[in-house]
Amino acid sequence: MADSIDSLYSTYFSDIYRFLFSLCHNHHTAEDLVQETFFRAYLYIENYQSGSVKAWLFTVAYHAYIDHHRKHKRVTIQDEGYFSRFLDKNKAVDETIVIHEEIEELLREVNTLPEKHKMAVLLCDFNSLSYEEAAEVMKVSKAYVKVLLFRGRKAIRQRRSKEYE
Repeated sequence: MADSIDSLYSTYFSDIYRFLFSLCHNHHTAEDLVQETFFRAYLYIENYQSGSVKAWLFTVAYHAYIDHHRKHKRVTIQDEGYFSRFLDKNKAVDETIVIHEEIEELLREVNTLPEKHKMAVLLCDFNSLSYEEAAEVMKVSKAYVKVLLFRGRKAIRQRRSKEYE
């Protein structure tokens, strides 16, 4: 069993970390929540039923975040330039700056969405979960995830188009 949790940890650590960081916007909190997620996964791995392991881990991570959020009753928003490390290092400096600014702007827009819309966008667009996996994490139907994702994307597009008018 320890081998299986170790392999899950090495396989899904970065995905779970990115997801939790996008929710809490704090590196240290995200690291703590990742540890809590895998601790809970270790405790309840025997309760895991067939299906997507990734979706199950995202569900565990989401519940760890919700528990933390309820306990602290506050959300600290910090722009740490997290996504900048994914940028191509061979790009020109001016290109990198423009892309970095676009990512920050997009994250600000995502953070203004209602919680369910934000979750759908973060799960599907930022973490590449399928509709089924996102529905499993959010405990809603696949159709409802599609609606939330559509509305979240639409709100972002509308806000961005107003900026350019």
